[in-house]
Amino acid sequence: MRKVLMACAIVAWVAVGPGYEARPGQDLLPSGGPIVPVHKTEVGVASWYGEQFQGSETASGERFDEGKLTAAHRRLPLGTKVKVTNLRNRRSVVVRINDRGPHVAGRLLDVSLAAAQRLGFRGAGKAPVRIRVVSFPRGYVARGLRPSRLPGGDCVRPIG
Repeated sequence: MRKVLMACAIVAWVAVGPGYEARPGQDLLPSGGPIVPVHKTEVGVASWYGEQFQGSETASGERFDEGKLTAAHRRLPLGTKVKVTNLRNRRSVVVRINDRGPHVAGRLLDVSLAAAQRLGFRGAGKAPVRIRVVSFPRGYVARGLRPSRLPGGDCVRPIG
């Protein structure tokens, strides 16, 4: 019994250790999904991508559509919905994370052309933004907040 408990503790420590990135299909915990870090909000620079990637496959496996409200983020689980606010003009839009990126240093988020138009920075190419998690995809475990305090907490499985 002691060895089983020790093995469970090691698996849990590896799953929540630094550098762990959630990816679909990496169900390391009995609760049904990987643990990901939770940040209520992040502030940084967003840019947009469009026609040159139209129809190409995203990290989620779906085809990129510049007309949909989607985005690329480095760490958030695919399927997470975030509210993006342009800090210059206060326009906001909710996008779904379906890709990994941005691949330019110093950028927080890449949004689709449709999202950039709604946020009012298509012409500028980039803008300072604040992002706030609205909901996580079903089956993911969020570390750092209790599920009852998360927006859409009914979709997040508690730790333990």
